[in-house]
Amino acid sequence: MSENVSLTNAEWNIMECLWEKSPLPSRDIVAQLKESVGWSKSTTLTMLSRMTAKKMIACDESQKTRLYTPCINRDDAARIETENFLKRVYKGSIGMMMNALTQKQELTDEDLDELYGILDEYKRRQ
Repeated sequence: MSENVSLTNAEWNIMECLWEKSPLPSRDIVAQLKESVGWSKSTTLTMLSRMTAKKMIACDESQKTRLYTPCINRDDAARIETENFLKRVYKGSIGMMMNALTQKQELTDEDLDELYGILDEYKRRQ
């Protein structure tokens, strides 16, 4: 998958199913998305077809049923989404984002320790 591709909300739904367990037959994906987001069978199958064409997921048709697997891992998708969000909302400023997050949300000592740990690790890598 291209580094420039951002998943839509609908595509995230499909990917979450596949990241949880894969490969998955289309019938399992249809059942999960009917239960979790209320999608019809045709909606899910259309999304699977589109995402296969975009090479976001792979479809193995060698078995009796089609099996789908993700072509991008969750960490990469989350990183791309976070970078796009940071650029779009905070003009790329991590400081602006952290300021916005801490204005209304209380941080626990565990949250602060985790953040300090992340920053310390980043500093060591530099």
